[in-house]
Amino acid sequence: MDRCGTRRTRGALLALTTAGALLLTACSGGDSGGQSTYDSSKRSGGMPAPVPAPAQSQGSASGEQRDGEAADSTERPSADYLSTFALDVDTASYGYARRTLADGRRPDPSTVRPEEFVNSFRQDYRRPDGSGFTVTVDGARTSERNWSLVRVGLATRDSDERERPPAALTFVVDVSGSMSEPGRLDLAQDSLDTMTDRLRDDDSVAIVTFSDEAETVLPMTRLGGHRGEVHDAIDGLETQSSTDLSAGVETGYATAVEGLREGATNRVVLVSDALANDGDTDPDSILDRIASDRREYGITLFGVGVGSDYGDALMERLADKGDGHTAYVSGTDDATKVFCEQLPQNIELTARDAKAQVAFDPHTVAEFRLVGYDDRRVADDDFRNDRVDGGEVGPGHTVTALYAVRTRPGADGHLATATVRWLDPGSRDPHEQSGELETGALKDSVWSVTPRFQVAAVAAYFADALRSGDDRWARLPGDPGLGELEDHADGLAKETEDSAVRQLADAIGQARRSEG
Repeated sequence: MDRCGTRRTRGALLALTTAGALLLTACSGGDSGGQSTYDSSKRSGGMPAPVPAPAQSQGSASGEQRDGEAADSTERPSADYLSTFALDVDTASYGYARRTLADGRRPDPSTVRPEEFVNSFRQDYRRPDGSGFTVTVDGARTSERNWSLVRVGLATRDSDERERPPAALTFVVDVSGSMSEPGRLDLAQDSLDTMTDRLRDDDSVAIVTFSDEAETVLPMTRLGGHRGEVHDAIDGLETQSSTDLSAGVETGYATAVEGLREGATNRVVLVSDALANDGDTDPDSILDRIASDRREYGITLFGVGVGSDYGDALMERLADKGDGHTAYVSGTDDATKVFCEQLPQNIELTARDAKAQVAFDPHTVAEFRLVGYDDRRVADDDFRNDRVDGGEVGPGHTVTALYAVRTRPGADGHLATATVRWLDPGSRDPHEQSGELETGALKDSVWSVTPRFQVAAVAAYFADALRSGDDRWARLPGDPGLGELEDHADGLAKETEDSAVRQLADAIGQARRSEG
């Protein structure tokens, strides 16, 4: 029986919810003598690529002020017009925020990562025919004078389940006492059953559990002819006592190494509420102890969060340091999306250590701010340093970065060049691709562009409202307020007929009503 369509009900599964907020971090540069920094000797796809420059400070370009901003701002201007970050396809922050709002609570601003809100929605970017990325750069003006939203969109080829290499997956399952709450271990079991049924006969699965100690419940087992054994092991999981997550991760990696398969994608899948209360709880320390396994064998970590109380920071840090991704699952719909629809993306890799760098033209740009990616910033001069960690991206993924950009009055001409650099997962050879945007291509209004661009803008504005609260100076330029934002989301849900956009509109409504 295929649980991607029909799955067993184990009890009350808590409803999904979302919220989030958006931190605008100024990362623009001062007027560098009126010259944009490009390397004409290094081009990809006929586009000029940014040149690594000294790491930028945080601040406004040329020390100029946003309309109405206090003149005694303590922010210092930056010396360049580059913005560099590692790619991120995580979505856990958005999923957990929705869950929190559905429970009648506001998410803690520290758990809100705006890029994960924006990247939770399908986009309309052209896909490449082969490996690598396409780069889309477009933009539209906001209601605030001289400010625009610029969208940098990256897309990999569509996923094909039939073409991916076999997978060797080690499920590391939290069975601590806190997982006994409905919607935690029962949902984890349902998710693992779903994933097991979705995998192919030539894939392999191992199961490790952890509470106050870790145990290998099932060694690496080929699924062909053995699915029943895997389901029996999953169904037999029971909650125990405290949470020694470090023991689980270490045992999980040891089990993955023991069952390592050449030519397969070897990955640890950690399913937990990440509420560690025993053993080592520092993610850097945990992953340092299994660093050789990660580097020598290329074993990556996929973190799946569950539970109304969730250790978001710990799980996110583990996944980042483990060269992997995070997602949050609060119900059967989420389980289907993460373990059925996203499964090929989360197993196969198209690009390793992928980074993006956007070069803004000082002739036309007075100020720019990257929306989110706070934990993914990379020094500009490390863009082409392939020893510096980037992000891992699979087939079927899109990555979106939004910038708030203030153009100079009357500016006309080149606005920005965006370049993505990545390593081939097999050969480790570097590749680059670029795209450009002219001021004349900016649309008149954010609310008259393509529906998918508008969805990205709604997600960003929503995150901004939740994260910045009453601090209007931290708000994204052109912020329409939650009431108008809900109307935009409702209209987009009808236009796109996308259930994910409908859920976004519902979450905005919940946040608006919570304001009283």
